[in-house]
Amino acid sequence: MTKELNYRFELKHKIMNIDALTMKSRISGIVKKDKNCEDGEYLIRSLYFDTPEDKALLDKINGIAYREKFRIRFYNHDTSFIRLEKKLKQNSMTAKLSAPLTKGEVNKIINNDIDFLKESSNSLLREFYIKLKCERLLPKSIVDYKREAFVFPLGNVRITIDSEIKTSINSCELFNPKLPMVEILESNMSVLEIKYDEFIPDFILDLVQINKCSATAVSKYATSRQYM
Repeated sequence: MTKELNYRFELKHKIMNIDALTMKSRISGIVKKDKNCEDGEYLIRSLYFDTPEDKALLDKINGIAYREKFRIRFYNHDTSFIRLEKKLKQNSMTAKLSAPLTKGEVNKIINNDIDFLKESSNSLLREFYIKLKCERLLPKSIVDYKREAFVFPLGNVRITIDSEIKTSINSCELFNPKLPMVEILESNMSVLEIKYDEFIPDFILDLVQINKCSATAVSKYATSRQYM
């Protein structure tokens, strides 16, 4: 693993919505809500990139130990805060790098006007330019979902519950708030994710009861592509 990256453990589980409600009532008052969702949940929209041969998708399906994917992400349809993200996965651990983009720059990328990236002072944006050129990365899928997030300082634990996970059908209208979307998980299911550094307190495991269910190899990107 790259030493400069902050790799964290990641657990994912598909859970029923009724179980998510029970879990949230159990942890409220013990685990604090993330500062980004103190008023409840927030919307995440991501545009995922892949090669013409669908390398990122196939690496996920085939369980390749080391994987990476690029996505452009923003929140609550607020285009003043947009990030390019590179997510890396090494077995059960993940890391993420990010760099800022403007709405105009994202539209350029979608339209394959990418020369400005190679002139950037940001190394991730320059790397993205190389991947776009050499690996021929293309916009492949838009994914929306609602997220509630909780944090606990010991172990740097972050718990998220993602619901109403949807994808667009053959569209890259990233900034269209009325973009037609379809749900890609069963309507009564959500995705529980838990990230932590070196350890997770046992009482957290008991609160969310993930020690009583098996991890699920769920990927929002892969699920969106397989749905389409």
